[in-house]
Amino acid sequence: MQDIKIASVVSNEFEKEVYSGLTDHPKHLSSKYFYDKKGDRLFQDIMAMPTYYLTDCEYDILENNKKEITELFTGFGTFDLIELGAGDGKKTKILLKEFSDKNIDFSYVPIDISNNALNQLQNSIENELPKVNIQPFQGTYFEALKEISSRKNRKIILFLGSNIGNLEHEQAIDFMNNIKELMQQDDLLFMGFDQKKNPQTILDAYNDQEGVTAAFNKNVLARINTELNANFDLEQFLHWEVYNPETGSAKSYLVSKIQQTVQIENLELTVNFKQWETIHTEISQKYDDEIINWLARQSGLEMTTAYQSKKYGYKNCVFKKS
Repeated sequence: MQDIKIASVVSNEFEKEVYSGLTDHPKHLSSKYFYDKKGDRLFQDIMAMPTYYLTDCEYDILENNKKEITELFTGFGTFDLIELGAGDGKKTKILLKEFSDKNIDFSYVPIDISNNALNQLQNSIENELPKVNIQPFQGTYFEALKEISSRKNRKIILFLGSNIGNLEHEQAIDFMNNIKELMQQDDLLFMGFDQKKNPQTILDAYNDQEGVTAAFNKNVLARINTELNANFDLEQFLHWEVYNPETGSAKSYLVSKIQQTVQIENLELTVNFKQWETIHTEISQKYDDEIINWLARQSGLEMTTAYQSKKYGYKNCVFKKS
């Protein structure tokens, strides 16, 4: 009966995932729905925080190795630089400027689920780097994979910010394998991996005292309120972060402070919460070299190069088809 009801009230992917996530046990919502105009702004605030070390680590890697990376990317003529989850493109602009200054023939294809983020990125690229040929694509990673398959030039695929960490290992293997299937022999995958480190450093990065990360996680509830006519009381949910140093899994939850009932009118859905019941919202996986190489082997990829930050153990790894 539930499947019949879902079919009658659900009209898009957001509604489908909200319905299934909040009727599942335990409850869960996807972190990709943190992002709208407000969520984009909150994430930019997070990236600027001193405890969120990932941005600075990757920025330093790209800045300190831009000449070597440029040589690696440009050895085979014209190419498409395809970035999954491009966001504001702050780090990528280091490479874009280097390519532009050297008059390298390439196209930049930023892909993001947030149309707002893409519009801002396109405007900033056109103003700051007018020689760059930018071709934005709005969609999910899976829609992006179809976009990648249609490109005729050599492909350099960027997946920065340790976004791969938002996937469980088996999902990551699936994802990397799907990318591999769309790669030619000379194509490259350039991917960020945050490594295991002091557990407190990781917890501080995802649970800032200022509450910005909490607001970012709760934005998924705000979106449900606005877009699906729900009545979540955001003050009655606690953002909670845990990290397991054995598995390398950092997980985010929204925890109901009280027993409560939420109505989601557009889905004709009533959601009951027990006191201290959780909604799992995000995973941020941390890695060591053994796990990175295992993921590559399982995906039919081979690591050819790796760049490591001077602090906090962050890596950008380059893969080709094995």
